[in-house]
Amino acid sequence: MLSVLEQLTDRIEHHLAVIYEDVELGISYPDLGDQLLRTMRLEDPSLLIEPKRHHNNWEQKDVMLITYGDSIEKSGEKPLHTLHSFLNEYCGDAINGVHILPFFPYSSDDGFSVIDYSSVNEALGDWDDIHAITQDYRVMSDVVINHCSSRSAWFENFIKGEGPGCDFFYTASLEDDLSTVVRPRTSDLLRSTETPSGEKQVWCTFSHDQVDFDFRNPAVLDTFVSIIRQYLDIGIRIFRLDAVAFLWKKTGTSCINLEQTHEVVRLLRTLIEHAVSDAVIITETNIPNRQNLTYFGNANEAHGIYNFSLPPLLVNTLVTGSCKHLKSWLGSMPPAQNGTFFFNFIASHDGIGLRPAEGLLQDQELTDLVNTMQNFGGRISWRTSEDGKQKAYEINIALYDALQGTVKGADKWGLDRFICAHSIMFGLEGIPGIYIHSLLGTGNDYEKVKNTSQNRSINRHKWDYTVLQEQLASPYSQHYKAHEGIIKLLNIRKLQPAFHPSATQFTLQLGEQIFGFWRQSINRTQSIFCIYNISDQPQNIRLSDMNLIGTDTWYDLISGETLSMEDIEYQLAPYQPLWISNIQNGSLAT
Repeated sequence: MLSVLEQLTDRIEHHLAVIYEDVELGISYPDLGDQLLRTMRLEDPSLLIEPKRHHNNWEQKDVMLITYGDSIEKSGEKPLHTLHSFLNEYCGDAINGVHILPFFPYSSDDGFSVIDYSSVNEALGDWDDIHAITQDYRVMSDVVINHCSSRSAWFENFIKGEGPGCDFFYTASLEDDLSTVVRPRTSDLLRSTETPSGEKQVWCTFSHDQVDFDFRNPAVLDTFVSIIRQYLDIGIRIFRLDAVAFLWKKTGTSCINLEQTHEVVRLLRTLIEHAVSDAVIITETNIPNRQNLTYFGNANEAHGIYNFSLPPLLVNTLVTGSCKHLKSWLGSMPPAQNGTFFFNFIASHDGIGLRPAEGLLQDQELTDLVNTMQNFGGRISWRTSEDGKQKAYEINIALYDALQGTVKGADKWGLDRFICAHSIMFGLEGIPGIYIHSLLGTGNDYEKVKNTSQNRSINRHKWDYTVLQEQLASPYSQHYKAHEGIIKLLNIRKLQPAFHPSATQFTLQLGEQIFGFWRQSINRTQSIFCIYNISDQPQNIRLSDMNLIGTDTWYDLISGETLSMEDIEYQLAPYQPLWISNIQNGSLAT
């Protein structure tokens, strides 16, 4: 029987054979595999961990806050230190993880144009600050794996034609067939760059300051394995592979979701899970839903995938008052296998992506959604579609403002609609991620958009900690109300085994104005019926419509009320959520 090291070595060589099948390497697969093992420090059999297949390293207590390192600032204090204080003071036990968006030196795109992957941006703090946060919270770090800054030492060496990184970047020819390349931007794909060997056309998927890596060079792969090893040593346990769908390029193809890209993710998972048992990969692939699901592989690729279709579908549901599309999508979604999970979110540092809604919403419905968001102060980012036309790619708006009304206009139900949106997300199969500006009820930052000329800045406000503390202490402020409402729901959620990320889920059929689904704990002792009025009008619901067992006592976990089966109908106020459980204190079901 093969040892764990021998099995691992065989797996790595298989991954490499798939990745580099069409590439002439100057190194054999066994030698490259040995190099990767040394880089990840796995060559010593005593240090190897044999991973458990289809094992869940997560539970219903797991919730992730998404934030920049400097979303909250305090005079005279390092922002990462301020963030740590905020987490301890205002998140408590309700949130146990934090995704700190790129905290490295950068030149553009608010961190996603990385200059140096091995350093912490001095304006934020240092590695000691990151390590301190990892002692109290599970930390997710970005691995910006598709591209880096044109101001990085690597690219400067590319321009000079010598030194580390001089051969790290993908180049093409103006004569290459690039007609089918899929991109999320309208800028020119190729950037002309002078080098000692002549003018080179450097591939830039996102911007000319973000130059794409060439993973045909195995040194690039080895470098990123080294980067991940460094982050593991710091205490980081969750790795977000940014824009990974674009990683492998091949002219004459779409250059997205290629098989080599999937195999690189499988290889990284193999290495990571043999190094640290509870380390996790999440792929960030803002693409149509079916393509996104492929990054699970056969529970051998990403542990988690971003549920990108949820934000546009959920916002559309709440502004139209119809859950038709959300219900259809949820009913068609395959359950995540054990060992994988959906990462649910409805707001982020970016905007509401519309590509994941393509094929789920009709063109006119997407147009109506875009127009409604513009009426609430949103901005629109565009892309060039396959037929050369401009299409809305992303809605840039703070979620709090996005939900201040419906297609009919603004109304008085904004806060209720906002809390309802989160109560839906918190009930769904998967792990929830909450953007800090949703937790704080932050609105559109028009001044920052004006200063940066970037649409995404509208939802990237920077809070002064003293001002924020004053707002969170005032029961009359929208920030207090949003924070209290979300924290209350999370404190309820973490006690319910039926809200385990991998617990059973079935979609209910309750009409267009009432959205519902059923969750059952893995040990089948707890059931929760998640029911939501997603309209601006009161709605009646019959408990009998949900086939509740009449001999059981049922409770609404949110209000704490006991529900009587003798009442024929319950009236739900606009945007009222119900979490109906057969166990009043979910912790008793464990």
